[in-house]
Amino acid sequence: MSEITILENKSEIGAGTRGASLGIEALKLASLGDEESLFAKYVSTQIDHRNELLLQHNATPNAIRIEGIVEVYEKLQAKVFDLLDTHKFPVVLAADHASAGGTIAGIKKKFPEKRLGVIWIDAHADLHSPYTTPSGNVHGMPLAVSIADDNQESRINDPDETTINAWERLKQMGDQSPKLEATDIVFFGVRDTEAPEEHLMSKHRIKNFTVEECREKGMDSCANSALAQLGDCDLLYVSFDVDSMDPDIVSYGTGTPVPNGFYPEEIKELMGPLLSDKRLVCVEMVEINPLLDNKNKMAETAYQILKESVEIIQKNIVE
Repeated sequence: MSEITILENKSEIGAGTRGASLGIEALKLASLGDEESLFAKYVSTQIDHRNELLLQHNATPNAIRIEGIVEVYEKLQAKVFDLLDTHKFPVVLAADHASAGGTIAGIKKKFPEKRLGVIWIDAHADLHSPYTTPSGNVHGMPLAVSIADDNQESRINDPDETTINAWERLKQMGDQSPKLEATDIVFFGVRDTEAPEEHLMSKHRIKNFTVEECREKGMDSCANSALAQLGDCDLLYVSFDVDSMDPDIVSYGTGTPVPNGFYPEEIKELMGPLLSDKRLVCVEMVEINPLLDNKNKMAETAYQILKESVEIIQKNIVE
């Protein structure tokens, strides 16, 4: 039987706005009124970040601070591997979404022969590479790293040698590349994309369950459709970016809010079937930014989602 462990990753060097490194502490503050706080009930462990790089000049504009992100990937990959190897279930709380590729690398290092399915609940596709990114922010790149697709067909940048070498290290992390097939990714709520990402979504036929489709067909129905689509996968990883939710309903306490997202109750409904699947090995929550928030509303909402999610996971791994 697995035991849940909370893995805290405060690295925010992949984001374009500051403050996401405070998101985990904001979650802990949101838990203070809870007599059965997750942070009291479960063991937490942390990885070292490189947020001090935010104070230094960036020399890689097509993948900002990518050399630091390589270090974060390595540490995160190792910790996720260690938790899985000792029969722990990692619930990853991360600042920005950049290092989710490191989470995926850790899963694949533990299970190199297993086929991994990824359910990505996010307003963004995160399929850019240093060759296509309009911003240089690496939190828009973790899925491109994992499928090892540079998308040269959509190239708009000419990254320098330092960037290219670091990008290749990210892709090769764990001595396995690609780590998953693009067809084994399912999106929920993606609604803010650029042309290069749309090209890859079309090229690889990546399914996106839009907010509108989920409301029309029902969250439960779309969740079960996603699980069926990933039926040939041996393992599942669910990554939840809080910007998948509607900022006008919840909060603008996230780095890149996008209108017309999910409601919190819809996310909870979606999580039920996804987190009850026996193939699930890891869950991640990202991009809470209290510096952009109003009275910690985003963290309070996210904590309730997190608590209900962990209860589902706990029940699932005990049965």
